[in-house]
Amino acid sequence: MAQIKTDLLIIGAGSGGLSVAAGAAQMGADVVLLEGHKMGGDCLNYGCVPSKALLAQAAAAQARGGANPQDYSAAQAHVRKVIETIAPHDSVERFEGLGVRVIREFGQFIGADTVQAGPHEIRARRIVIATGSAPLVPPIAGLDSVPYQTNETIFELAERPKHLLIIGGGPIGLEMAQAHHRLGCQVTVIEGAQVLAKDDPDAAAVLVQALRDEGITIEENALAAKVSGGDGAIEVAAQDGRVFKGSHLLVAVGRKPNIAKLNLEAAGIATQRGSIAVNAALKTSNRRVYAIGDVVGGLQFTHMAGYHAGIVIRSALFGLPAKASQAHIPWATYTSPELAQVGLTEAQAHALHGTSLEVLRVEYVGNDRAIAQGKTTGFAKVMVVKGRPVGASIVGEHAGDLITTWALALANNLKMSQIAATVAPYPTIGEINKRVAGAYFSPRLFQSKMVKRLVRSVQRYLP
Repeated sequence: MAQIKTDLLIIGAGSGGLSVAAGAAQMGADVVLLEGHKMGGDCLNYGCVPSKALLAQAAAAQARGGANPQDYSAAQAHVRKVIETIAPHDSVERFEGLGVRVIREFGQFIGADTVQAGPHEIRARRIVIATGSAPLVPPIAGLDSVPYQTNETIFELAERPKHLLIIGGGPIGLEMAQAHHRLGCQVTVIEGAQVLAKDDPDAAAVLVQALRDEGITIEENALAAKVSGGDGAIEVAAQDGRVFKGSHLLVAVGRKPNIAKLNLEAAGIATQRGSIAVNAALKTSNRRVYAIGDVVGGLQFTHMAGYHAGIVIRSALFGLPAKASQAHIPWATYTSPELAQVGLTEAQAHALHGTSLEVLRVEYVGNDRAIAQGKTTGFAKVMVVKGRPVGASIVGEHAGDLITTWALALANNLKMSQIAATVAPYPTIGEINKRVAGAYFSPRLFQSKMVKRLVRSVQRYLP
């Protein structure tokens, strides 16, 4: 058994682990990185990158007036090319070039500060668990005997499904639904409750209607109770008796943290509800060990893992106090139209702030760029308390980009006056954010009798 001592050991080479490794090594720490599967983790190989690549190809097929069978295999080839293009950025060679020792083995704890990885026994001052998550496969009767896809296998399909059944109406399910429909598949989404339940209901309704208008079948309150059939002929029976038939099945009901192989008990690391328990500083019950990204539950996004990485670097490398928060973390669903959220939804803001809340809403139909592009479906809604935004919901063209302004505002406690002072280039979709800020001040300026009296008074004395 080879003995290794290091300043920082990182378990998992997904987006969070890679960010910690790169930052720590370049700042002078001795860093060891473990990865027993694919460098880049879920985001590069099975998540954000391939899904957005497939959506782009689907949009192109729609723009051409429809897809043919060859478009599907071409789209999957494009997905593989995109992954191959980005992969060098997350490669062993790049990180070794940064000074990181990369060991291609899974790791498991054998002590409070020691991890075994293959023939290596690694003792570290600080350890970061960044093992991410995997697709959650629910205990549906018959599912274990039926061929099905997850986000880890759907991008390997060579032939276009005739009719894709998707169990799960969250962001992954709806993105895959639109991508496959635009590539020529019949698609049925089967959701046990409401689709996009974590998002603002008004905004989610706009997206759902747009998907239905395209021809995607979305069945809500259809909790899957049984799955049966075989290759090319699959049936999903809901608890209420509805039966859905298709050729292929995608299970997209959520994620589960990857903790099974870690032997956490040996390090005295506590878990809660299937994820690793951490405090605000992202420290586990073992003071030497941090956990970041999907493995701690909560918001499971690539950018959340990157944010966590910054918290850990400040704490583990410099001993500085650092606490993580979810209040300013945005998320987006990259369908067309896009759906994005940061901070409180309208319902959450009402519950927390009551009569102190002001809700501002601006429609895309009033934006000149949206009109020019024929992309007028959607709106931006911002929740404001005492002149400061506390949340924003956007549905429409480039919603994922627009939400960044409000994420910046929440992260830095900005006032609406600071957003209103921003000058956006004309004509851009980005002017919608400025119009929302303007909507906050318009009644205060244009409907105020005091302002009107003041203006009249000043006018009398101006030369």
